[in-house]
Amino acid sequence: MTISFVDALKEDDRAALRAAPKVDLHCHAFFSTRRRNLERRLGCSLEPPPARMNKLGGMIVYAMDVLDPHLRNRETIEFVVESAVRDAIKDGVVVLEMSLDIRRAAYYADGLVGVENHIRALADQYRPQIDLRPELGIPRQAASDPELMPLAHEALESGFFQSIDLYDHQEACEPEAVEDLYAKAGAAGMKRKAHVGEFGGAEEVRRTVELLGLDEVQHGIGAAESVEVMRWLAENRIRLNVCPTSNVMLDAAPDLARHPIRALFDNGVPVTINTDDPMIFDQSVSDEYRNLYQAGIFSAEELDGIRRASLADTAV
Repeated sequence: MTISFVDALKEDDRAALRAAPKVDLHCHAFFSTRRRNLERRLGCSLEPPPARMNKLGGMIVYAMDVLDPHLRNRETIEFVVESAVRDAIKDGVVVLEMSLDIRRAAYYADGLVGVENHIRALADQYRPQIDLRPELGIPRQAASDPELMPLAHEALESGFFQSIDLYDHQEACEPEAVEDLYAKAGAAGMKRKAHVGEFGGAEEVRRTVELLGLDEVQHGIGAAESVEVMRWLAENRIRLNVCPTSNVMLDAAPDLARHPIRALFDNGVPVTINTDDPMIFDQSVSDEYRNLYQAGIFSAEELDGIRRASLADTAV
């Protein structure tokens, strides 16, 4: 007998949690599968990350020291994405917006065409089970790179990518540096996202949303510092794609019990619950729902409401 998502949370039925349809709208392809899958491919164990890292810089140190040396070839990065898609299907994810870093093109002899061909084939292979939506990932350092920015414009013109995201150290570029790129993405009908408010404050969230015409914010939890900004986000239906475990492990939130997602929700800000980098944070979407319930942040009914709204908002 199939039980509801609400009852699955209350009864801690993990199989039923996984069976419920859900979305993952914040997932970076480079670290998108669970670490154990990469370990099986490599035939060795990998050092797990510290329980707490020193913000984004600490995560980058861990990734560069432990993970990155194994990921610098096309075969392995393709394995990671394919494994991530299978992970997502097993977890009940029916819409996966996966961010593909523009630097990924360097691993293909035919550049962006190779990236697109691989993801297109993967999307076609698993289409009955999951809607894989390719997202163009732009590291902030690309704004001043004379090779990457033209490549980013070329990617927009291809018509392949359905959304765009900006990430990495916020001080690497102001949003003004990519304003033209985002205007072009908007004109092409792409969903516009950016990482902001993960470590910064509420006003920077609003400024970036306004300047780049964002439809959604990746993280955005700094908005909880200001009731005015939260209400502005709610009025304008700007959704925050939140990754709770990532926020705690990177010291963006003190712990799960005090995560700002509750304040955001209570002030009417649309939120979704996502994975970020499963290879580092080792959580599925179902795990994140379970964690929030067990930490007492939301009731089972509230979490089911978030899940259902996420599905409705991403329906084609």
